[in-house]
Amino acid sequence: MSPKNESRPMLYDEVVQGRRSIRGYKPDPVPRELIEEILALAMRAPSSMNTQPWNFYVITGEPLNRIRAGNTERMVAGVPQSREFRTGQPFAGKHRERQIGVAKQLFSAMGIARDDKEMRQDWVLRGFRQFDAPVCVIVTYDRELDGSDDTPFDCGAVATALVNAAWSRGLGAVINSQGIMQSPVVREHAGIADDQVIMKSIALGWPDETFPANAVVSERKSVDEATKFVGFED
Repeated sequence: MSPKNESRPMLYDEVVQGRRSIRGYKPDPVPRELIEEILALAMRAPSSMNTQPWNFYVITGEPLNRIRAGNTERMVAGVPQSREFRTGQPFAGKHRERQIGVAKQLFSAMGIARDDKEMRQDWVLRGFRQFDAPVCVIVTYDRELDGSDDTPFDCGAVATALVNAAWSRGLGAVINSQGIMQSPVVREHAGIADDQVIMKSIALGWPDETFPANAVVSERKSVDEATKFVGFED
């Protein structure tokens, strides 16, 4: 399932149409030089008035293992989550329906029955372990910009650019929040500076082609559903 084409660079449409969230990874390390190349591409993303508020903490090896262990232990022990970027209200209506829809797709692919509490719990814990990816990218933004709606919007743009750039180089990724739910753990082992707000985490690595959930393509609403054209002739 590797998206990398050895004979030629991928076209933009191939990247966007082919990319999917990867939740199962090979243990193979990812070269630092390749990650730097991907970040350089991602940082071409637009930002409000060129503020470029984003920063990245790229973690692998033993520090990442310590984050995985700390996240999992605290969540299992019932320690309240301490995510620094607001989660908002629980989804409802059509948004909740889409959330449930992709969960059903994933559980079906993984053979997880509705009443199988053990496997469902294991699936949840995979998220706190950063899906066992060999690399985790923590996206932060400068605290002096906290409170600006433009700042998280810009960080969303760079995160999208990052996962697309990774896909174009044969790497898989999934943007997630589970890996940063216990922010003190992340701050300690990633060495995140006090002047940074932790926004998102991105699991990164080589896709495991045998992992069933990696074949899941989430259903998308149509252009007609999402768009109102104003001032155009029919």
